[in-house]
Amino acid sequence: MNPEESHPFAPFLPDGARILMLGTFPPAPHRWSMPFYYPNFQNDMWRIMGLLFFGNKDHFILTGAAKQFDQPRIEAFLRKEGIAMYDTATRIVRTKNTASDKDLLIVEPTDVAALLRRLPHCHTIITAGQLATTTLCRQFGAAEPKVGQYTEVALDDRTLRLYRMPSSSRAYPMSVEKKAEAYAPALGVTYQTP
Repeated sequence: MNPEESHPFAPFLPDGARILMLGTFPPAPHRWSMPFYYPNFQNDMWRIMGLLFFGNKDHFILTGAAKQFDQPRIEAFLRKEGIAMYDTATRIVRTKNTASDKDLLIVEPTDVAALLRRLPHCHTIITAGQLATTTLCRQFGAAEPKVGQYTEVALDDRTLRLYRMPSSSRAYPMSVEKKAEAYAPALGVTYQTP
C-alpha cells in the first residue's frame, strides 16, 4: 500500500469569487509542470480556459518553455474572473502509481461547506470528473447531475448550482473544443465549437 498524501496546495480562494472549481486531487509531483491546480501539461483544463476566455487554447502556455503553463498568468486570470480552486479530497492514497481517479482512495474528503463559507459571493460549484462529483454530492446529500448539467445544493441561506463537467484529463474521450463547449454555461461564457 502506498503512503497517504496530503493535498500539496492551499485552497485558492480569491476575494469575491463567484465560482468554486473542484477536481479530485492533484497528480504526483513528478507529473507537474507548475505547483498549482491542473499542473499536468497533458491535462486540458488551462486549454479549455484559454479557448473560452481568449479564443486560444495555448493562451496559458509559456512561450519558449518546455511544456509549461504560465502560473502567474493563470492566477491573475482566476482572480479577475472570480474563480476559486480546490479539490474534493484533502488526503488520499494512490492504490496504483497513476494520476487516475479510479486509482485514488479518498482518506479525508474536503469540507467543502467550510470552503464555501469563506466564499460568501460564490453561487456556482463546478466539479471536473466523476469522483469529484460523487464525493461532493455525498457531502450535500444531492443527486448527481449528468455530465454538462447541474443540480442545486443548499448551504445555510444560499442555494448554489452544482455543475458536473467532463474530466479535463486527456483520458476522457472528448476533444478540448467539445470540453470547452460543455464548460461554457457554468462559467457564464458563450462558446461554440468551431
